[in-house]
Amino acid sequence: MALELRQQLKLAQKLVMTQQLRQAIKLLQLNRLELSDALQAEIEQNPALEEDLSSPDVLETPFSLSTTIEDKTGNFEPEITESVKVADGAGIGEINWEDYSNNFDSNFSFAHETPPADAPSQFDFISEKPGLSAYLQWQLAHSNLDEKEWEIALFVVGNLNRYGFLEVEIDKIVEATSCERDDAEYILEVVQDLDPPGIAARDVSESLYLQLERLGKGKSLAAEIVLHHLPLLETRNYKALAKETGRKKPELERAINFIISELTPFPGLPYSTDNTNYIVPDVYVKKIDGEYVIQLNEDDLPRLKLSSVYQELLKKEKTLAKESRQYIQDKLKNADWFIKSLYQRQRTIYKVMESILRFQYDFFERGSAYLRPLILKDVADDIEMHESTVSRVTSNKYVHTPQGIYELKYFFSTAIQRDGEDDMAAESIKTLIRRMVQEEDKNNPLSDNSISEKLAKDNIRIARRTVAKYREQMKILPVKHRRHAR
Repeated sequence: MALELRQQLKLAQKLVMTQQLRQAIKLLQLNRLELSDALQAEIEQNPALEEDLSSPDVLETPFSLSTTIEDKTGNFEPEITESVKVADGAGIGEINWEDYSNNFDSNFSFAHETPPADAPSQFDFISEKPGLSAYLQWQLAHSNLDEKEWEIALFVVGNLNRYGFLEVEIDKIVEATSCERDDAEYILEVVQDLDPPGIAARDVSESLYLQLERLGKGKSLAAEIVLHHLPLLETRNYKALAKETGRKKPELERAINFIISELTPFPGLPYSTDNTNYIVPDVYVKKIDGEYVIQLNEDDLPRLKLSSVYQELLKKEKTLAKESRQYIQDKLKNADWFIKSLYQRQRTIYKVMESILRFQYDFFERGSAYLRPLILKDVADDIEMHESTVSRVTSNKYVHTPQGIYELKYFFSTAIQRDGEDDMAAESIKTLIRRMVQEEDKNNPLSDNSISEKLAKDNIRIARRTVAKYREQMKILPVKHRRHAR
């Protein structure tokens, strides 16, 4: 078969994403904290975009679109009407991290030789922050335990929760490690003797008592209170405490003040390695004079405008080289597009929140039990946008409402059909289940099947498996763990 070259015309349709469109989509997906970083990064990269440090007018609109016009010669000439208004942010001083890190020198000598520039730092060897488990194991390494005792000790340490409490009983330790009960109790005492005081206790009462024992107050009035009268301590019921202990109020006050000031109910919490994820609302919904007002969160964001210096340079046609003029035009166009994309982002978020408010008005008035079934298509059709746009807007963004702070995705919920009545949102059913569990008899808690039957009486027919799934999603313990011992 001979090879030949031929010319051929082919007509096809395809979607081309410009850089401006990519930028608009990227900004749309960012949450409040990420947007702040993106604005600062763009200001640093584009000299034609700068912060407007002038005092904004009180009545200035939150986001005003800057305009671009072309003259008759086709030259690009920006004209700014109003800058993008975002609250001024306070600057943070520069920090020289070299002052806080020691260089790691694998060929250390007393001659104090300067290590090579590419030598690894000590921070390169840190994979994660040491937590409670690592701290306890480091102490156990000096306890002269044999191999079997080490196995038991590691099992005990591995079953401590973030508060430092032991989540398993002695029988479970014996079963899991195949040891004698005396050995398990001995190792538990070894762990409880470690730092911090009160570690590996079964509850708050035992934890406080262990701390008092460490201080030599195991037989004091404070120890009696934490062991036998902790509920009265929580409510500061001095009258009942005086009756139960036979002590006078001044003595009780001294003991209680010592407990509060010197002891901690959760000894493991300071060693927790859980990362704190701060939530900053992107939108505020406030009720003012009987009406809901939507306000975008613009705190600590810089106010943006096009550089007046670059605009003046662009007007000097005769003194500018062609390459310089092209560079300035590109930077001004990019800055202008960035401001437009920013305005479009805020406008889209506002429209989506406005639509959610219309659909879920009962929620804002009366709470999560009145959440309606809602899907992305409903909002997309309402604001005449594509579902993918609504999905980007609602992902990883939060709204502050009179009912609390919620992710925008929270308002979208599947429908549970009811005979002869309006459909009900799954989140509303979760709220009902949570309320049932809170109001149940703790000595005889409701099983998943009982909850399913109670919901069926209200014409909400869901299977026991669905109740169990919802309960697990809300992190509610099974019935056997919710039952209080009599």
